[in-house]
Amino acid sequence: MDVRTLSSSPFHDQRPGTSGLRKKVSVFQQPRYLENFVQAIFATLSDYQGGTLVLGGDGRYYNREAIQIILKMAAANGVGRVLVGQNGILSTPAASCVIRKHQAFGGIILSASHNPGGPEGDFGVKYNVSNGGPAPEKVTEAIYRRSGEIKSYRILNAADIPLDRRGQHTMGGMAVDVIDPVADYAQLMEALFDFDRIHALFNSGLFHMRFDAMHAVTGPYATAILEDRLGALPGTVMRGTPLEDFGGGHPDPNLTYADELVAIMNRPSAPDFGAASDGDGDRNMILGSHFFVTPSDSLAILAANATLVPGYIDGLAGVARSMPTSAAVDRVAAKLGIPCFETPTGWKYFGNLMDAGKVTLCGEESFGTGSNHVREKDGLWAVLFWLNILAVRRESVEEIVRQHWAIYGRNFYSRHDYEGVDGAAAQKLMDDLRARLPGLTGERFGNYSVTTADDFSYTDPVDHGVSSGQGLRVLFKDGARIIFRLSGTGTEGATLRLYVERYARERAEHQHETQAALAELLAIAERIAGIRQRTGRDAPTVIT
Repeated sequence: MDVRTLSSSPFHDQRPGTSGLRKKVSVFQQPRYLENFVQAIFATLSDYQGGTLVLGGDGRYYNREAIQIILKMAAANGVGRVLVGQNGILSTPAASCVIRKHQAFGGIILSASHNPGGPEGDFGVKYNVSNGGPAPEKVTEAIYRRSGEIKSYRILNAADIPLDRRGQHTMGGMAVDVIDPVADYAQLMEALFDFDRIHALFNSGLFHMRFDAMHAVTGPYATAILEDRLGALPGTVMRGTPLEDFGGGHPDPNLTYADELVAIMNRPSAPDFGAASDGDGDRNMILGSHFFVTPSDSLAILAANATLVPGYIDGLAGVARSMPTSAAVDRVAAKLGIPCFETPTGWKYFGNLMDAGKVTLCGEESFGTGSNHVREKDGLWAVLFWLNILAVRRESVEEIVRQHWAIYGRNFYSRHDYEGVDGAAAQKLMDDLRARLPGLTGERFGNYSVTTADDFSYTDPVDHGVSSGQGLRVLFKDGARIIFRLSGTGTEGATLRLYVERYARERAEHQHETQAALAELLAIAERIAGIRQRTGRDAPTVIT
């Protein structure tokens, strides 16, 4: 093997966030930038030589070039075998599935999730561990430390591997298997859901849906499963071809960026069911005819109806949600008599709970839902879960949601995102608010009295690790909440997120429009934090 050890020097901005290292494409294209970070990954690991690595990404710009570099570095660093998705494609949940099924020591996923793609867009590298989930904080911090010490990297001088067709290859002493990116994942989905019953729903001629793949990674998965296997009409999957720039769109499945699907679902002759997924396939948006299901309600409804689905027919061990996610699922857990865990934002926090058998379903308000079938949130899985429920209950999406509210009450909930805010201004807002928190307890704002104001901290019940500084909370006597967070998923400026929630038990209140129902709390949030004055923004970029 012609292994070369090339001199390098550190880049000091390679600390991974909650979803790996994300930067502009141009940053990753700098000489040695990608190589340094990948070498830091291998330098952090132990006992991986001769083992299996999973590799793939969401198909965004620079995906193919990065894969060839990583393959050559894997060979030079002693990896025994790499499973790489055909055309470099592997959705994030599919990568988790493949890691678990083939007992790989880990996987490198190339994605910036819901961030824009293309030459001027974003790129990302994330390392997942042997359970299929994102590397825990102790691993990502070790990778960061290594990246700051690096003096060289190892790479094999070899020809590129053809990624456009499936087959077996060798690269130096390493085996490279170019695999069907859909097959293992589709097999797992068929084991969880009643495909025959969902097929019958589509075959009835009385049910129609649209799935927006947003020119991102789930196009091939949705086409193979929804249209080819389950019998949905050809064309059910829209924007199904993965493109390096996502067709110029923003691959984030929300009411703003999936506006074409939203318009279809609000037509007079709208389909019965609509769904969308994001850049790497781990997020989902659920729509009924003229009806939007919040991610928090979606998680609660999946939990309440889990025993209708074959893979969950024996019930749930427990559920978990991120702290900013609404408490709707808490009420389901209480009724079912199962535990409900509140964690920081970031899917890695759910991994310990699932590995310990403490939870079966989990979710985040940022359009992420999943279960213990993999260790990532899973957009298409959530869509299939909804289809299974619809196939059994034969009611509309709106009817199912409103019946749920009638039983459990409604958690009015909304997230306001201020994207691309000046980073210093956003940090100053958070710092000033954090300093003010102790004085808010006991203060009254109109109809709302503050009982607790704090910076959320989490102690993992499995490994007892402590994660602090996870979001500023203002909690009110009647259970209403206002939460402020800075998101770690962007690459430009800062994204300030405001979450507002209140609970309504009486059915007469459930008819109210969400923003109107939350108007007083939104005014209180502005009074407390001064977002408009501090950021110069008159309105959020996105409201969900």
